[in-house]
Parts: sequence; C-alpha cells; structure tokens
Amino acid sequence: MPPLPALIPASEWFWKSGADGILRIQGCDDCGTLVHPPVPVCPTCRGSAVSPKEVSGRASVVGYTVNVQQWLPDMKPPYVVAVVAIEESDDVRLTTNIVGCEPAEVHVGQRVQVTFEQREDVWLPLFEPTGEPDETRDRVGEPNLPAPRAPLSPRRFEHDVVLSGIGRSRIGRRLMVDPLSLTTDACLKAIADAGLTPEDIDGLSTYPGTVGMGMSEGGVTSVEEALRLRPTWFNGGGDLPGQTGAVVQAMLAVSAGLCRHVLCFRTVWESTYRELRLGGMPGRATGLNTEWRHPFGAISAASWIAMQASQYMHRYGASREMLAAIALNGRANAARNPDAIYRAPMTMDDYMSARLVSTPFGLYDCDIPCDGSVAVIVSAADAASDLPKTAIKVEAVGTQINERVSWDQGTMTHEPVVLGPAAHLWTRTDLTPADVDLACLYDGFTFNAISWLEGLGFCGFGEAQDWLDKGQRIALDGDLPLNPHGGQLSEGRLHGFGFLYEAITQLRHEAGPRQVADARTAVVSTGGGAPGGAFLLRRADS
Repeated sequence: MPPLPALIPASEWFWKSGADGILRIQGCDDCGTLVHPPVPVCPTCRGSAVSPKEVSGRASVVGYTVNVQQWLPDMKPPYVVAVVAIEESDDVRLTTNIVGCEPAEVHVGQRVQVTFEQREDVWLPLFEPTGEPDETRDRVGEPNLPAPRAPLSPRRFEHDVVLSGIGRSRIGRRLMVDPLSLTTDACLKAIADAGLTPEDIDGLSTYPGTVGMGMSEGGVTSVEEALRLRPTWFNGGGDLPGQTGAVVQAMLAVSAGLCRHVLCFRTVWESTYRELRLGGMPGRATGLNTEWRHPFGAISAASWIAMQASQYMHRYGASREMLAAIALNGRANAARNPDAIYRAPMTMDDYMSARLVSTPFGLYDCDIPCDGSVAVIVSAADAASDLPKTAIKVEAVGTQINERVSWDQGTMTHEPVVLGPAAHLWTRTDLTPADVDLACLYDGFTFNAISWLEGLGFCGFGEAQDWLDKGQRIALDGDLPLNPHGGQLSEGRLHGFGFLYEAITQLRHEAGPRQVADARTAVVSTGGGAPGGAFLLRRADS
C-alpha cells in the first residue's frame, strides 16, 4: 500500500470528506474561488475566509502516465497516475489514479467521475471513466504567462563577478566512498584551478543543504568542519532557482561586497545510498511534493513529469522519436567524454526496445543516479586578470517564478517553472538565442530538455520535434550543440552542477574531442522540478 497522507490541520478535512461519497474542494467564502491544494489565503482576493465546498466530482483527464516501474512492494504495476481538472474550474486539478478500466484505455480528454476508496482513516479520491464522449474544451490552454518583470535598473549584479575555478571528483555508480570526501576533493580542485589557496575563500554556498536520501554530503556545516575556511558568508538550502541557485546566491554576496571568492559545491551519492539500503518510506506523507502524490503511487519524478509529457504529445502531436533525439544525442556525445558512465553506442532500436518506466518514458529517457561532486568558484570581476585560466563572465540569469510552483496545478504543457525563468533570462541581456553557441540544459528526463529548448526560444511551443531534425540540429556540429558531455542521461546525475561545469569547460576551450568549435557563449539551465533557473555565460574576451 502506498504511503497514506498525514492528517494535519490544513488538509485533514479533505482526506476525510469522502466518507459520504462527496468530493469537496477549498473555496473562498468571499469571492467563490476554488483552490487546491488547500491554502490559508484565497489567491484571488487574499481573503482568509475559506471553507470546504461540495463539487460534482466530475472531471476530465488533462495528463496521465501508465506507471510500469514497481516503486512500492504492495502496489503492483501497471497502474495509471493522472491529473484531472474538475468540472467546476479549469484551475483546480487533482493528482489521482484512474480505475475501472484498462490502463491502455486512459487518454487526455477522457471524462471521469470520482469514486472513493477507504484506507484506514483516509478516503482517497480516485476516478473512473463515465463512458461519455470526450471533453471537447481545452482544459489546459496554450502557455500564456505574464510578461517577466523588467529589470529595476541598468545595473546587472551578474557583471560584478566571474566564474574563476571549477573542480570535480570522480564520478561513478556505487563508489562506496564517504560523500564528504567527494566534496572536499572537488572543492580543493576548484580552488587550485582558480589559482587560489583555501585561505582566499571567504564564502560557501551549496544546494540543498543538509538533507538525506543521498542528495547531500551534509551541507555547509560538514564542509566547513572538514576544510576550516572560516567564511564570512555562507548559504545552504533548497528554495532556490534550480540547484545552481546556490551560485546565484554567491554572485549576490560577491556583488554586495560580503565576499571576494565564494566556493559553491553540490554532491550526490544516490547510487551508494541505495546500494546500502539506507532509505525507507515514511509511514505518512506530508509536504507539497508528497502528500498529494505519494498516496496514488506517484513516487518518482518520472511519473510526475510524464503527465506533462502526455499533455504535450496530445496537444502537439509529438511522438517518442522526439524524446529519442535527446537521448541519442546525449549518448553520442558521452562517447567522447571519458568521465561519462554510459558511453556505449545507442541506436533508435535500442531506445525503443528498452523497458518502459512510466509512459511515455522508457529507461533511456531517465537520467543515471550516481556518486560525484562538482565545485565552482565565484570571484569578484576584478580578479579576472589574475586568473591562470580564461575567466567566464555571467551575462545574465533567469530566476523569476511566473506560474504556479506545482507539478499539477500550473503549467501542464511543459516542465513546471521553466517558462518563467527562461523568459526572464532574456530581459537581462541584449543577446538573443541566435547568439548562443551551445546549450547545457537540464535533462533529468528527455522532456526536461524539450521544455527548456522551447522555453528559451530556440523554437516555438510544440515545434521541437520538427526543429530537432532527428537530432541533427543539436549534434556537436549542429546549429545548437546540446549537452556535449552527454548530460545527466549519459554522463550521470550530478544534479545540475554538471551542466555548469561543462559550459565553463567548453567556454575555456578545454573539452578535448567533444569541444564545440569557437564556443564563446553558452546557456545553462538547471532545476528538474519546480522551480528552475538559467544562466547565460560568455568568455571574458568575447
């Protein structure tokens, strides 16, 4: 059985309200706005008079995935995880399971009706087909975000810094080593690469801080205890514009004069963590990313973003060949990268015949959990002339949240919280997508990269399949070389920082056989889930 939701004051009423067979959604007593999940303030009028409202329980499917991978011992695949929009409001959606039909029968536009299943003290709202004709209205709509906020002044804090040093530990599957040793290895290499000493470092910044699940070495406190740098400023946390939001924080600290050289680092050791079987499912699910999805077996991000991919493919007529172009390109590039985990050639037949994970994603649509650490040093711009290697300037960053920070309530046509920061990036520079020589875009799943390509304006919404030209346009010798290192799909999931490392390596012209010819400008994106962030980098001599 999947984890049941914790019955906390904010949402206990929702999980128990199905006892009488009626679906209830939070509504504003003043303006009538319905909202889900429950929040203490109405997002429309900001009033605090809210209460549960009865709704019809009728809905239509706006995204779905047939989960094939077994994540939970007592929940046998295949089963369907779906996002449904209730009849009363296009803006209110629930992640749920579709029951009462074969998984292959579920599709976007299908009309469904709620049915409750009691599990202990919780009534889970599941949905089953009504058999009626499909919904003809567009319940999602084309992406239509507000314009990004304009810069507050001509000054750009990005121009006060350079990226002066990079370092990386060894990368591999199940290295079975202390993750802190990976971090210190990468950090000391980055310090040396910048021509600095540990005594020069006066700031530390990391993502996501002290967390479990093999996603951190212990954060700033562990690294400081190991290296004894005595920083005047430090930062660690997960509420940032992508993993490399830690670098944005460092840039702000340098620009403000708090520091001169900030050491940024990111470490993962997921494969060893899993091998040692250190994790386990909690008894009850809490939090925005678990309470509303885990009870329906949506345990993996593969299932979450697959529902956006299904809406995209339904809307624009795209096929798995579009996703394959991203995976095959990454593998071809990884063959030139001696540090990549997967370097063996891959064909379209290999891609298509691989086992499914969560439709439309197969094995090669998903990145590779690994162990490794990356460090990047942010220095004051006036240090550029003293560096032993070419300084890399930050032309602009994209950070704005311009949509719901949610996997099911906001953008359904693309990865959530990609389109906002992507558009924001171009408001902070005179450069355009035509000026970019290469792209290092987050590819935790193939569809992530599709979302960033379109969000950043390299092609229009829904145009990626034709634009990719079966991968020719993004090849190493194409118009826009994408992820020359292989990305997370083939090099390994260094969780964002690997893209920044590769972009800097490319702009320094140190990438060896995978070097993009005369690379001078690169775009980088990270995130993989709400929210994301983007960088535009260039050589200091460009």
